[in-house]
Amino acid sequence: MWVRSVALTDFRSYADVDVAFTPGVTTLIGSNGQGKTNLIEAVGYVASLASHRVATDAPLVRSGADLAVIRCVVADDRDIVIELAITPGKANRARVNRAPVAKVRDVLGLLRTILFAPEDLALVKGDPSDRRAFLDDLLVQRAPRMAAVRADYERVLKQRNALLKSASIARRSNPEEMLRTLEVWDEQLAEHGSALLAARLGLLADLTDLARAQVRGIAGDSSADLGLRYSSSLGNDDTADGGREALRTRFIDRIGERRRDELDRGITLVGPHRDDLQIMLGPNPAKGYASHGESWSIALGMRLAAFDLLRQDGVDPVLILDDVFAELDRARRERLAERVQDATQVLITAAVDDDVPERLRGVRMIVRDGAVEAA
Repeated sequence: MWVRSVALTDFRSYADVDVAFTPGVTTLIGSNGQGKTNLIEAVGYVASLASHRVATDAPLVRSGADLAVIRCVVADDRDIVIELAITPGKANRARVNRAPVAKVRDVLGLLRTILFAPEDLALVKGDPSDRRAFLDDLLVQRAPRMAAVRADYERVLKQRNALLKSASIARRSNPEEMLRTLEVWDEQLAEHGSALLAARLGLLADLTDLARAQVRGIAGDSSADLGLRYSSSLGNDDTADGGREALRTRFIDRIGERRRDELDRGITLVGPHRDDLQIMLGPNPAKGYASHGESWSIALGMRLAAFDLLRQDGVDPVLILDDVFAELDRARRERLAERVQDATQVLITAAVDDDVPERLRGVRMIVRDGAVEAA
């Protein structure tokens, strides 16, 4: 698949713009603050219904406007027109080929992208939430139905946390009723949480060797030993064994073990929302031990491994490289170019044209003052 065009209305810095793309490599060149990242952010939003730069939709709407509209034409077996209306504080809306969809998340899977940006250093240096998001976003790219699993788990978690926060009063007035209600939410949390956890573990099993190979390739070091380990709040006694039902049983048991702590603290302490992906470089955690260059190689290698995994699944995602080459030395730039040049479509942003290896120049566009034109 590839993006044929993207049109934006009141999205970020753009009042109105319509950009046509072609297969192969397109490089968007412009000084900082001219809007080149805004364009590829919109493409990524269509694929994931989220921004790689901000956690909420409000910054996506141009100042003074009530809503932003993205219209993206995806070329696959046939052209698919995806339209998203982003309205902060209200429900977003979506249409596919001019027909409204029942749920906005129904558009997931119509466009698949793998996007690397400087923010991805958080995979190595950031909090566990950044690494959980990497896994869960890739799960949805790989199987869009996982968006519903995530949503169900987050809904139950929110309800259960609300009950735990009020538990101090309920324990005094009617403790038996409070515990019965909590047990109902325990079952639902374990049901949805075990589904999410099983999917994460399966993903990690498929991803690890690909990530190790990509990190070695980007770093140019065959001895670079990347390791990925899943740290679970259920305990790390070989969590992957036994499948989803075993995980659900372990989930219930672990909730029982932490019951007093949860009631005392008023928060859910067991579940995928408490887990982490440990990234190791040799025997040491990459966080705190990896150099800046090694951190870039790891983060980039993780994204390229995700790209490889989708292609193994028979999906041909659009590869987006946002301002990546400025941070790489010449050797790493060339090794990256060699590894991505056969992608069906690559969208690149760069402040300086010379930062992009010659073999990846492709179609060049200049982004300046809210306008996009051929170089």
